Amino acid sequence: MIDDEHNASEFLEKMLKRYFPNKFHICKTCESIDDAVEAIEEYQPELVFLDIQMPKKNGFELFKEIKNINFEVIFTTAHSEYAIDAIKRSALDYLLKPINYVDLLGAVNRFEQKNKKGNQEKQLNILIENIDSGDTAHKKIAIATETGFEFVKFNTIIYSEAQSNYTKFYLTDGTSVTTSKTLKHFEELLPVELFFRIHKSYLVNMNFVKRFSKTDEFLAELITGQKLPVSIRKKDEFISAITQKTNA
Repeated sequence: MIDDEHNASEFLEKMLKRYFPNKFHICKTCESIDDAVEAIEEYQPELVFLDIQMPKKNGFELFKEIKNINFEVIFTTAHSEYAIDAIKRSALDYLLKPINYVDLLGAVNRFEQKNKKGNQEKQLNILIENIDSGDTAHKKIAIATETGFEFVKFNTIIYSEAQSNYTKFYLTDGTSVTTSKTLKHFEELLPVELFFRIHKSYLVNMNFVKRFSKTDEFLAELITGQKLPVSIRKKDEFISAITQKTNA
């Protein structure tokens, strides 16, 4: 456990012992990133509960100092919407403080079901890229698939299509990725300065929009040749957004 607030670590420890008896052995509780690096190297834990907001070095600094990331991470935080967005895009787990039993149970269950092998380090690398990079287009998102995760840069996503409760991503290299998450889920994760929900079934990357047609029906034509419908209620907002982006 890594948290500069002793009361927070103590509370989480009590919850783990109460609700998951004999399931966890707490190797070490640390109040700083420097102490945590030493403890991780010594104990080689399977799971780390990591607070984000700490003095001197925040939680994300940990991954710049650990050479081999062979453990799972559950972030704990009381705030920082920006950090939560980065964590979600990396498909990593987190708990909002004050931690409650339902959220903790879900996180523990997901930890027990995970068998991603090398994916954990890739997800953490994406998290650091998303935190550090000032260029939104070159940030990445982790897309969960049946076999693991696909790690995709924002600027390689042409558009996404809703297919019932699934979402299909169409990429610049001609491939596609399908995930069981809904289009609404990704609409909330992907940056609004790049992506626009033109229709209940389509979320487009504005960088790939070539023209907007309003002859017989409202259509967004992409530079790849696809023509996607724009809903009537989204028309004015889309025109405003694409105009602002073009003139920026």
